[in-house]
Amino acid sequence: MSISSDSKAECLLPAIQARVVNANGLSFEILESGGGDKLVLCLHGFPSHAICWRDQLPALARLGFRAWAPNQRGYGGTSRPKGSINYTVDLLLADIAAVIDASGARSTVIIAHDWGGLLAWFFAARRIRPIAKLIILNAPHPACAAVAYRRWRQMRKGWYILAFQIPWVPDFILGFNRAWLIGKLIAWVAGPRKVFDAATLDFYRSNASGRGAVTAMLNWYRGLTRGGVPLEMAGRFPTIDTPALIIWGEGDVALDRSCIEGVEAYVPNVTIRYLPGVSHWVQEEVPDTVNRLIEAFLTDRLVPDH
Repeated sequence: MSISSDSKAECLLPAIQARVVNANGLSFEILESGGGDKLVLCLHGFPSHAICWRDQLPALARLGFRAWAPNQRGYGGTSRPKGSINYTVDLLLADIAAVIDASGARSTVIIAHDWGGLLAWFFAARRIRPIAKLIILNAPHPACAAVAYRRWRQMRKGWYILAFQIPWVPDFILGFNRAWLIGKLIAWVAGPRKVFDAATLDFYRSNASGRGAVTAMLNWYRGLTRGGVPLEMAGRFPTIDTPALIIWGEGDVALDRSCIEGVEAYVPNVTIRYLPGVSHWVQEEVPDTVNRLIEAFLTDRLVPDH
């Protein structure tokens, strides 16, 4: 079964199957490789899609895992509730828990990028479900980001978060002309290297040009500010004991590495690997490198520097 009847999507996803899972009152579109009861849950970010893990899913399957990459709430073929109040952190975390439960797996690893990574930090901190290992790709740790976003270096990179709070206007601009600007934004964030071919960028534009899709994506940012600050941010952020690997592309134009500076205070069992010059789209730009780091970590070997 392919992700859809769209031939562009099919050619982007060789050897990957799609399924629909009902969880937390929603219908989740999930890309899958492998089988068994050891689950790896891959969580995408903004303005992406589950296909961002197309190079990781088969590699994880070869390691003996059942690899799931869900389109999260509002993305792709997953249910798209209306209103920013339906995109709060608490609801997004409940989605992750429900998908894990629906898998029936006996163990779970989470691999997450961007927004998915932010959720993964909260999920692990709250111990919502047991996590064997945690792998974060270019996503800020909430406690470290709280400091970073008070400094100009990150503030100037994160201006868009405030812009996305404006009603209607960013929705129209980003969705205009079949989400033309989404394609340009993804390519710009990639930097001078040609990370995405025309077919992939066109797929991401198609993903964003569906009815209500851009608004749903933006509602993640609106829900973050309007749904109440997560309780963890009121005091000292909880310690995460789960073994964690952070892979960080240092060419990220949206997130400065200060967003994880001092993370060892909150995640004592953490390994960090920086990839010089690599953009925010780290798993799509250097998939072989990312897969090599992930494999070493999951098989309890020394994680190489690159």
